[in-house]
Amino acid sequence: MSDALDVSLRLVRAQTALVKRFDASLGGLHGVSLADFTTLLRLGQAPGGRMRRVDLAEALGLTASGVTRGLAPLERIGLVTRETDARDGRVAYAALTDTGRARLTDMLATAEQIAAEIFAAPPWSKEDIGQMSALLTRLGGTGLPGHTPTP
Repeated sequence: MSDALDVSLRLVRAQTALVKRFDASLGGLHGVSLADFTTLLRLGQAPGGRMRRVDLAEALGLTASGVTRGLAPLERIGLVTRETDARDGRVAYAALTDTGRARLTDMLATAEQIAAEIFAAPPWSKEDIGQMSALLTRLGGTGLPGHTPTP
């Protein structure tokens, strides 16, 4: 087996383990998945707490229909609303509601705690985390908008 395939499979397995851990905590405490949280986080960091759906799809690496499917349950539980552009009715926005913004604050605290537990010292130094972030970025990974990891 090649080193490239081995590391690829390790990344897939690590990603699966991370998603399970985040899903368990975010689901148990807040009733959302990691995918839901990521969507809400992107909206929360957007100007005015809203984004065009096509821009949200691009930011999340999803298709437009994937974003629509992901937003539907968040709309049903009142965390996100659909807005149309006053000048162009064909343009649709996803926007955080006041409830969504408040709940996102709590979800973010939970996610920060999970991440801190995962990367707790001594197995993970600040340099290890910075190096991993740089390597994942080289693979096309993106993290928090506007955040530059410290090596």
